[in-house]
Amino acid sequence: MDRLTDELRRKIVTTLNLEETKPEDIAENDPLVGGELGLDSIDILELVMMIEKDYGVKIDNRELGAKVFATLKSLAQYIREETPGAAA
Repeated sequence: MDRLTDELRRKIVTTLNLEETKPEDIAENDPLVGGELGLDSIDILELVMMIEKDYGVKIDNRELGAKVFATLKSLAQYIREETPGAAA
């Protein structure tokens, strides 16, 4: 596992106050929306704001958001692509 993915796991749990979920429960390839986490559009909006604030990365349209938030892996990959100095 890489540092960015682990960091995102922790931030998802804390940002969304997922009290019943541990960071390690979030698998890289599980769907973030509609999966076991049960994230909805409001949750994604909160995550978009956190990502913009913490990483300076914008997700400014629905089509891009659907692609980026498909899985934890796709989210980490997008942040890496958009931030050259992102954690490996």
